[in-house]
Amino acid sequence: MGIRFSHCAAGTRSALTISSLGEHLAHVLPARDWRKISKYFGGGLPNYADIPPHAAGQIGDTLLAAADHRLMPADWGGLAREIGMAAKTAAAAGEAWEWR
Repeated sequence: MGIRFSHCAAGTRSALTISSLGEHLAHVLPARDWRKISKYFGGGLPNYADIPPHAAGQIGDTLLAAADHRLMPADWGGLAREIGMAAKTAAAAGEAWEWR
């Protein structure tokens, strides 16, 4: 199953890739931040999601913070940054951030 994120130029990512990113996120984020995004990156990926702009902005902030964490591997940090920027772009445009 592939997941396409709106507002993201990279195209589709596999569910396995997103789940693996979630494992890295869980290791670098404080528990309170991980809880905010675990329903999206914790392995039980939704088939689709329409995330309101305000929530997308918060998720984007969390992903960008994780991307810059000293323990985040560079390649996974790049993916977290890419997805985080898509979330922030949706929020800035006042649009729902869609996962399909």
